[in-house]
Amino acid sequence: MRVIRLLSLLLLVATLNGCGYNAIQSKDEAVKAAWSEVVNQYQRRADLVPNLVNTVKGYAQHEEAVFTQVAQARAQVGKITLTADDLSDEAKLKQFQAAQGELSSALSRLMAVSENYPQLKADGLFQNLQAQLEGTENRVTVARNRYIQAVQDYNVFVRQFPNNLTAMLFGYKPKANFTVENEKQISTAPTVDFSKPAPPKPAEPQPAH
Repeated sequence: MRVIRLLSLLLLVATLNGCGYNAIQSKDEAVKAAWSEVVNQYQRRADLVPNLVNTVKGYAQHEEAVFTQVAQARAQVGKITLTADDLSDEAKLKQFQAAQGELSSALSRLMAVSENYPQLKADGLFQNLQAQLEGTENRVTVARNRYIQAVQDYNVFVRQFPNNLTAMLFGYKPKANFTVENEKQISTAPTVDFSKPAPPKPAEPQPAH
């Protein structure tokens, strides 16, 4: 009897391996890990925003419209959470993408403002924050690319026969991915209007004669 149970167990394991069950588990975990890194890097970027805005405000107080856009975009990002369990919902991923895209555009406008203020560009704290932001944006790009590759690998596998039957049996669905339209939006630099003149500097007091 014990031998029969052992043989049955071995047969079950062989069946699961042959139908792709274990591979689906591995690829699903790879997608979740890649998504966690995407979220971590986006959060890292969001955490830089307050210090960056306050530094720019010290030199460009009249650029209130830009500061408002950044604040609103960051607040919207904070409202939208997308867990690994939601990755099969394309609508939720698009909503997440849209919010992150708005923050990207708002930050691009904020950084463009610095071109109008040489003293701001020379500020050591601003330069440090700028370097951190650039590094984080690079990390976001790398994390997104890894996620895209992981999802493509997973989706192809769960759609192939006979893996699709196993996926259907255990409830594994294809996962949503970043859209081409969103990639274009992120890679397009926003238009910045510097037509509004900077406030005049206060006149220096004349030495008494």
